[in-house]
Amino acid sequence: QCPWGAPSTTSISCSLADVMSEQLAKELQLEEENAAFPEVVAAAEGPFITGENIDTSSDLMLAQMLQMEFDREYDAQLRREEKKINGDSKVSISFENYRKVHPYDSDSSEDEVDWQDTRHDPYRADKPTTTPRRGFIGKGKDITTKHDEVVCGRKNTARMENFAPEFQVGDGIGMDLKLSNQVFNALKQHAYSEERRSARLHEKKEHSTAEKAVDPKTRLLLYKMVNSGMLETITGCISTGKESVVFHAYGGNATEDKVIPAECAIKVFKTTLNEFKNRDKYIKDDYRFKDRFSKLNPRKIIRMWAEKEMHNLTRMQNAGIPCPQVVILKKHVLVMSFIGQDQVPAPKLKDVTLSSEDMKKAYYQILNMMQQLYRECNLVHADLSEYNMLWHDGKVWLIDVSQSVEPTHPHGLEFLFRDCRNVSQFFQKGGVAEALNERELFNAVSGLNITADNEVDFQAEIEALEKMNEDHVQNHGKKLSTFSSDGDPPIYDE
Repeated sequence: QCPWGAPSTTSISCSLADVMSEQLAKELQLEEENAAFPEVVAAAEGPFITGENIDTSSDLMLAQMLQMEFDREYDAQLRREEKKINGDSKVSISFENYRKVHPYDSDSSEDEVDWQDTRHDPYRADKPTTTPRRGFIGKGKDITTKHDEVVCGRKNTARMENFAPEFQVGDGIGMDLKLSNQVFNALKQHAYSEERRSARLHEKKEHSTAEKAVDPKTRLLLYKMVNSGMLETITGCISTGKESVVFHAYGGNATEDKVIPAECAIKVFKTTLNEFKNRDKYIKDDYRFKDRFSKLNPRKIIRMWAEKEMHNLTRMQNAGIPCPQVVILKKHVLVMSFIGQDQVPAPKLKDVTLSSEDMKKAYYQILNMMQQLYRECNLVHADLSEYNMLWHDGKVWLIDVSQSVEPTHPHGLEFLFRDCRNVSQFFQKGGVAEALNERELFNAVSGLNITADNEVDFQAEIEALEKMNEDHVQNHGKKLSTFSSDGDPPIYDE
């Protein structure tokens, strides 16, 4: 047989009616599906395929139809939950991102369109209608100008949104609130007042010390002292007062020009102005700071108060008077040596119980220190009492000399007489028989021979001397004492 020969084929004859029969087409399709997908055909044999009202026999189409129905049920459940959560709230939550069927591929009605897919927000308040630039709307009798009560009221309501953020104005636009000019101006003035008050409170919090004097700026100064190695650590507060707070610290590494004590006292002057207003008389008439006093603002004057104590302590230290040693001054923070031991400060003279011998010894020591302070340091303590004297290592130490002035101060002699009265009364009550009264102690310290029978005349002569010295300063421009004294004051010794 020839391989290229034409094959012998037997043709099957069929009628045209059989070829156009729908039943024959379905049988041919079924044979092709059985040959290509035998498993699917086996699964498809059943009521889904055989039936008179079947739209399609494709499993893919059926799966898509079922999935679409599941997605619609899931979206309907999401809409119910969304409606339940939002309710009537103006702030709504949308589950649009979690839906399976989106508006463009769903055959839902046109009414089921999420408002977030549109540019109109039904919950957003309408803006108040305003007049155009020409200033009026309408014609004839229906004209409405910018001075209309309703238009002005809506404008004022919208302008409330420009108030400070901390001033709550509410949703006046949504309620179509119409504020009159009088009410709006009152609210505007109140908002400005609250804003200024808030600014003042913030400034006071930032620039003034708190009750324990550790505000942010003071804390930063203390951190720098510790980080630089000058201080090792700050242990805590040891004393509080009206004008300052004292902390205890351990000294750090010594430098080439400065020796750091093992224990230090950090005196932080409070920068609040309430307690300082009645203390300016100690510094504004002091010629050392008089020129600078008038040129500084009140808060910088407090730094001058700390500088004043540093200078006074330096004078006393050079004269050999027992007092804290100055380490460093940073703005309103003064670091000194600690009078005490192991974080325990030395007790004040009013809190310690001394024997009669120690009390007598302390009296003569204070008398000598007052004379040294007046003659060698040219200072008057101005606040000397048992509260500002410490008892340590068997002797008296003077502290708190920020208010100390020179004798030529317009009130220097008055301050000295007050110190003498405090010292005399304390030691007389303490049982020291040798204690002088305030007038004798004043003459012993100052060297002035003021003879007066009573205290009133004595103070009158003191005021006369101060007036004489003040006139001399005004006429000659020099701060020299014109007090007449009979040589140096006598030195009292035990």
